[in-house]
Amino acid sequence: MSKFDVVVIGSGPAGYVAAIRAAQLGLKTACVEKARNKSDKLALGGTCLNVGCIPSKALLDSSYKYHEAKDNFADHGIGTGDVTIDVPAMIKRKDAVVAQMIGGIGGLFQANGVTSIEGLGKVLAGKKVEVTAADGSTSILEAENIIIATGSIPVAIPPAPVDQDIIVDSTGALEFQSVPAKLGVIGAGVIGLELGSVWSRLGSEVVLLEALDTFLPIVDSQIAKEAAKVFKKQGLDIRLGARVTATNTAKGKVEVSYTHNDEEKTEIFDKLIVCVGRKPMSNGLLAPDCGVNLDERGFIFVDDHCKTDAAGVFAIGDVVRGPMLAHKGSEEGVMVVECIAGHKVTMNYDCIPSVIYTHPEIAGVGKTEEQLKAEGVPYKVGTFPFAAIGRAVAANDSTGMVKMLAHEETDRILGCHIIGASAADLVQQIVIAMEFGSSAEDIGLTVFGHPTLSEAVHEAALAVNGQAIHMPNRKKRK
Repeated sequence: MSKFDVVVIGSGPAGYVAAIRAAQLGLKTACVEKARNKSDKLALGGTCLNVGCIPSKALLDSSYKYHEAKDNFADHGIGTGDVTIDVPAMIKRKDAVVAQMIGGIGGLFQANGVTSIEGLGKVLAGKKVEVTAADGSTSILEAENIIIATGSIPVAIPPAPVDQDIIVDSTGALEFQSVPAKLGVIGAGVIGLELGSVWSRLGSEVVLLEALDTFLPIVDSQIAKEAAKVFKKQGLDIRLGARVTATNTAKGKVEVSYTHNDEEKTEIFDKLIVCVGRKPMSNGLLAPDCGVNLDERGFIFVDDHCKTDAAGVFAIGDVVRGPMLAHKGSEEGVMVVECIAGHKVTMNYDCIPSVIYTHPEIAGVGKTEEQLKAEGVPYKVGTFPFAAIGRAVAANDSTGMVKMLAHEETDRILGCHIIGASAADLVQQIVIAMEFGSSAEDIGLTVFGHPTLSEAVHEAALAVNGQAIHMPNRKKRK
């Protein structure tokens, strides 16, 4: 029986980061991973690297470059002639990016002394992990500490069974070899919008069927309304309150039945993507007597430091409460191994940024205006449009705005929400500011480079207190 200080189950952003940090802290560490890639080799990196964050961003970037060359280069005086897209070449590049990153994790494991173990991990009683190899053989690992980081999988819905041919999930949507003439997407959340954007830019007629009556309810409503207008202008057909009731595939197409505004409707698509959310990968993970408990949705019960109900067993990432975000899982991994090493650390769950990688990007941190209203927190708002930022106008990319929320009495920043170019990077400035308890005035007094997109953040902070320079300020109500 092999013995380790730490055994991590899962090598996604939560698991591999935890394993590397544990090894850096001098703990004998193993990481168990069952996934294999197209070449039937061990696929480190989890969903994010293999079939999520990284490959989708590769396709988003490729499709946006095509869109820019086809539709926007002429505005800059650049002539390109007929612009074409080679979809198989685009997919091949995506695969190469993924392979490169997987190799990078393997190199980091080797450099830090992490033992990589291939197989399916299961938590047993007494801080033991059973590993089932591809050939069915089993072995037992003994650990002083176990970290569960098994991630999540797409939610399936009975009306639209995935066949990974005509009806696909988010994984299958990364493998199309041609542009569907008409593409249906069930779900207009983060994944649906990103994947819909990829194929819309490449020429698909994209229809998103969203069961909810509210568009992007997790996003500040002012930003969500702006996003809805932008996506409609881009050609995305987003139908809210559309509940899919059945699908039927025939002759290489799929007919989708759904209810919309109390009417029964049907639509025929060449491809259909099902992306209605994700659920924790916890099925078959735990022996009945291991002491780790699940809630009714399959999430593992943990405390604020990701400790489960079993001594010495932790769980992090998508398999526990909180947003299913790679960076949230990674930081939980660091926190857990620091605690294992005897350090006193905590994680600030109030300052986790979220991003939708459409173009323009949508990003936010902290409270939305709706949350502050519901909680009865006195607040003030500052907004600023990218249309008034010289760098954005010069780049022909001036859609969107920055919205800053601060406490009415203390001026402390409570949230920041952005739709616009590079929103994911711009919001990170406010993540740092909020970690240090900064006020809107602190941001307003900071010198920002000119001309930059980040000046929109500066001006929004100034606008909170009626001091914006490059736009008229709202008159305060008496």
